Amino acid sequence: MDLHNLTLHELRDKIRAREISAKDLLDSIYTRIEAVDGRVDAYLTLTKDKAYDAAEAIDKKLAQGEKLGDLAGIPMALKDNISTNGIKTTCASKMLENYIPPFDAQVYKKLKEAGAILIGKTNLDEFAMGSSTENSAFKTTKNPWDLERVPGGSSGGSAAAVAAGEAVFALGSDTGGSIRQPAALCGIVGFKPTYGAVSRYGVVAYGSSFDQVGPLTKDVEDCAIVLSHLYGHDEKDSTSLAVQHGDFNKALNKNIKGMKIGLPKEYFGEGINPEVKKIVMDAVKEMEKLGAYVEETSLPYSEYSLPVYYIAASAEASSNLAKFDGIRYGYRSSDYEDLNDIYVNSRSEGFGEEVKLRIMLGTYTLSSGYYDAYYNKALKVRRLIKQDFEKTFEKYDILISPTSPTTAFKIGERSDDQMAMYMSDICTVPVNIAGIPAISIPCGFSNGLPVGMQIMGKALGEATIIRAAHAFENNTNYFGKRPTL
Repeated sequence: MDLHNLTLHELRDKIRAREISAKDLLDSIYTRIEAVDGRVDAYLTLTKDKAYDAAEAIDKKLAQGEKLGDLAGIPMALKDNISTNGIKTTCASKMLENYIPPFDAQVYKKLKEAGAILIGKTNLDEFAMGSSTENSAFKTTKNPWDLERVPGGSSGGSAAAVAAGEAVFALGSDTGGSIRQPAALCGIVGFKPTYGAVSRYGVVAYGSSFDQVGPLTKDVEDCAIVLSHLYGHDEKDSTSLAVQHGDFNKALNKNIKGMKIGLPKEYFGEGINPEVKKIVMDAVKEMEKLGAYVEETSLPYSEYSLPVYYIAASAEASSNLAKFDGIRYGYRSSDYEDLNDIYVNSRSEGFGEEVKLRIMLGTYTLSSGYYDAYYNKALKVRRLIKQDFEKTFEKYDILISPTSPTTAFKIGERSDDQMAMYMSDICTVPVNIAGIPAISIPCGFSNGLPVGMQIMGKALGEATIIRAAHAFENNTNYFGKRPTL
């Protein structure tokens, strides 16, 4: 039995029925990693010893007849910008190559307490800055559907691990689409929650007013299970909302008859591959067959999303990464004569090109004389984009668009075209700007490569999104497909 191909809820049921043990499942996943990760390169660190200790503890509880939760004994992976006590957290950067945090991120703590077992830390674009996982200081992750193509980014390692059967589920972080875009390119489910609904405590910050942690899973039911454990207020996170722990399983197996769906015309226009557009529109027709009401709508300020995002997020990155200076912790250059040399050489040598580019852009837009012209203006337009969504959600329950304008592109194809790379996030960035939740689900294939459909909802509207996504999943056959490796 290929346990690595099963969903979280299928494996949960087998563990509860004592058909398999937590150790059996762990053996299967690590065997899979040994077989394929040399080609996929999803992982930066494996945590075998700790994982088997945790599996033994779960199996003891099972033998004693204890009631186990949904995540007990389930192997998971974490994006390597999520802090793990005693385990390296590198952010895929030379700057933090040997950094070992003395504490756990709140999201990891919650999942660990629920019985999930960490099997390793996954690759990413350095400090989560990128759309292809080519910006890692250590390796380039490949797409399991075609090893010559990117898995998306910045959570490409997490998405590839789940798609390839190297983890049952994974966590990623999403600043401008970094969960949803790789989920789309790898043919899995990726959810970006409402800003503030999931704790950011212990997650290395890129853009603090954009970043959100969320799950990458094999299907929508798995997503609902994991999100239910992540959701809720955290007093250690000053941006955390006063929301209760959610049970999104209650949103499953519901019909969508009468649900109002808006199709923002700006998300189906220039820059969207015609085949991708057709596949998403065909998926929307399936939603209509299920009783949903579909209508074209408009989000006119969306055209400004990319410049707003790259100005505001880069400004926040400039501030957040200032602490990596070669003094307190992280990489320190060995070539220096004075304090200024330490600062300059450590940051020049420790950061990669994309990170340095965004730090310089952010520093420039925050500098005297340019703050009002760029940063302050971007914040004003950000408010208009948010108001666009709020007004539209007065009429519609959800909005639907492509997740990515194209399928997975070839490794190196956009390395010298910065604008083409940034355009990869054109459909996902507005969601982060507005702070609303959104999911990417598989909705078809183009030339053998997965296409993702994005479902967006109003703030704290996670349950409605899951309801719609699960209804689509139950009436289509895109979710059981796995890449052949």
